Amino acid sequence: MDEYSRQPGLSSREANERLARFGPNQIRPHRERALFIRFLMRFRNPLVLVLFAASVVTALTGDATGATIIGAIVLLSVTLDFVQEYRAGQAAERLSQQVAVTATVLRDGAPREVPVAEIVPGDVVRLSAGDLVPADGRVLEARDFFVNQAQLTGEPYPVEKRAVAGAEGGTDDEGAVFMGSSVVSGAATVLIERTGAATELGKIAASLARQPPPTAFERGTRHFGMLIMRLTMLLVLFTLLVNLAFARPLLESFLFAVALAVGLTPELLPMVVSVTLARGAQRMAARQVIVKRLSAIQDMGSMDVLCTDKTGTLTEAKIRLERHIDAAGRPSGRVLELAYLNSFFESGLKSPLDEAILAHGEIDLGGWRKIDEVPFDFERRRVSVLAEKDGRRILAVKGAPEDILALSTAYETADGAALPLDEAARERSAALFASLGDEGFRALGIAWREVPPDHPHAIVTDETELTFSGFAAFLDPPKASAAAAIAHLAESGVAVKILTGDNERVTRHVCTTLAIPIAGVLTGQEIAQLDDTALAARVDEVNLFCRVTPAQKNRILLALKRRGHAVGYLGDGINDAPSLHTADVGISVDGAVDVAREAADLVLLEHDLDVLHDGIREGRRTFGNVMKYIMMATSSNFGNMFSMAAATLFLPFLPMLPMQILLNNLLYDVSEIPLPLDNVDAEDMARPRRWDMRFIRDFMVTIGPISSLFDFLTFYLLLALLEANETLFRTGWFVESIATQVLVIFVIRTRRNPLKSRPHPWLAATSLAVVGLALLLPLTPLAGLLGFTPLPPLFFLLLLGLLVTYLGLVEMVKRGFFRRYDSV
Repeated sequence: MDEYSRQPGLSSREANERLARFGPNQIRPHRERALFIRFLMRFRNPLVLVLFAASVVTALTGDATGATIIGAIVLLSVTLDFVQEYRAGQAAERLSQQVAVTATVLRDGAPREVPVAEIVPGDVVRLSAGDLVPADGRVLEARDFFVNQAQLTGEPYPVEKRAVAGAEGGTDDEGAVFMGSSVVSGAATVLIERTGAATELGKIAASLARQPPPTAFERGTRHFGMLIMRLTMLLVLFTLLVNLAFARPLLESFLFAVALAVGLTPELLPMVVSVTLARGAQRMAARQVIVKRLSAIQDMGSMDVLCTDKTGTLTEAKIRLERHIDAAGRPSGRVLELAYLNSFFESGLKSPLDEAILAHGEIDLGGWRKIDEVPFDFERRRVSVLAEKDGRRILAVKGAPEDILALSTAYETADGAALPLDEAARERSAALFASLGDEGFRALGIAWREVPPDHPHAIVTDETELTFSGFAAFLDPPKASAAAAIAHLAESGVAVKILTGDNERVTRHVCTTLAIPIAGVLTGQEIAQLDDTALAARVDEVNLFCRVTPAQKNRILLALKRRGHAVGYLGDGINDAPSLHTADVGISVDGAVDVAREAADLVLLEHDLDVLHDGIREGRRTFGNVMKYIMMATSSNFGNMFSMAAATLFLPFLPMLPMQILLNNLLYDVSEIPLPLDNVDAEDMARPRRWDMRFIRDFMVTIGPISSLFDFLTFYLLLALLEANETLFRTGWFVESIATQVLVIFVIRTRRNPLKSRPHPWLAATSLAVVGLALLLPLTPLAGLLGFTPLPPLFFLLLLGLLVTYLGLVEMVKRGFFRRYDSV
């Protein structure tokens, strides 16, 4: 009975009490505020506060009706934004819980899987290879337990941990484990002592208190926000100065300027982004892709290079041990026995190669017992097991054939004799290894060494003067769908680069079988000879990187990013976490180890490139709908607000009352709510899409003036033809402003002829309903309160002509704009 089985663990009641006392096991706990408090937080927006203050001042001056209407409109806008974002956040949270990392904990006397955030001091946790250490604790029982704690100590190599009495708790204490470490090999039982911010990692995080660097998506929205802020400040200051110069009432001028600022501010952008990303996450979940970081959806849409291993993407990941041969190429039971002995006693995470070896259940290890092992690491590329039978101890080694051959001084013949591994024998073995690769076999070198009966531990220096036994050759059938999937990605502008630990012969064979073009090959040995600048010069022309270590994979990703690529990385192993962090989009699979799933931004429920291709298309769809809102906000909406500011120069009255501007803005916002559901044209999803502030600025400068031109034409018609007074002018322009501002979405939302690109039914229905409401408002009992008056029939004929001409002109200019932009 081991230490784990003797530990009673906590009861569910004790665990819940401790969770309430110590808080969730998170470095920066997510404290969920009450819904009402979160709603009130929305009113921290300076413009909202200014509007409410202005509403109070308006009421004090005796205009209670105007104050009430302003307050009600602002309240509706804030509520609309809050409800939409809250629902989007809830949907995203439900999806992320599907792939949350859990730990095996002893509760109520039985093992149970619980979310890592619910682990408390006093919990007894079982850890094995591939797991993340969930909190700080001490080892109760361990077997060949090696952890990587580089995140805390910077040590590049795994360190062994074992049960030690009187553990001190420092990072160099071999009886202590720490949150943020990952288990490389072996298994252990750990008693949790500190969780969350009380852990060593939590203390470091608290002392640094640094936010992660912003993503490309976050940088883009920030730059856009700064652009709008600058334009808003200029127009608002201009409007205030003009009104003051004409000695207009100060309060009314102030309210007008603030309302103009609200009209210019894309306050719906956070909601549109949140809802669009959450909607994209739900659609991706339906395509077997779970999103952990919402902004990764946009990053996935901009991705133009995907780096991945070949196992499971180019191959079926159904590895079989097909041959076990000696140095002369003859079938060898000795090779199989040594390989089986090594894999059976290896305590690390069993690789697919180990599983294939252990599938040969005919091997009898009766009488053998394990003494010790040197676990696998990606620098040595081998694992050694020290085992004993009948008083005889041997070190059984398996690993990369070239390394095993380099460490061997003799080779084993068919009759069991050991002959010197001279130059001729080395050349024959190397040629045999090469021929296996040419046939598509992945090979492991198998060797052994006898040690004295009292040899107590296996250490790295024991892996010398080995006797080479032969090769274990594995076959992983190519995946029939891989060629088509890579072709689909290429058609979508995504280049696939294979980063594998296999040798180049095996990888070439798989690519040739699948008719995948090979642009170039770089091996790990060649990469080691290149500095970062030289590597960056090569990465574009190469699509196969063979025999690379995890550190070299990371260098390749950094080189691609330096070349301006948006890079995705698909990995599922213990040592893939650094690359998953480095990539713009880290992608893992549902069956991956905890370390990889925790580091990933997206988790594939199916290990299939076609599933990933679907996810990329969803990312581009999401980005496309966000861009539609931005293009609207920077063209028609901005044009209308510019017209309003310019009108103060020649009109003897305000072109619109502050409450009318706010109502205009509210109705426009309502019309844009279904935008996240909208369809996106195929050509907009055909290539990677990125934030381009030059494009946004040029589009605004091109389309915005058209809106202003028709606004000024409306002013002329209202004043000259209809001889409008203040109320009629404001009513007429309010209706025209809403109609042009809302209906132009049908032109701007597509590069195509609007009649050939169907909008989502909800977007069409909501937009038409908002325009219909604007037309009817002057006829309702609310007209007097809002400062409206019924419009003459002639106005509607003029409005129809204006709308048809305006939308037609925008369409013509839009086509010319895209022709010029695409040709640059």
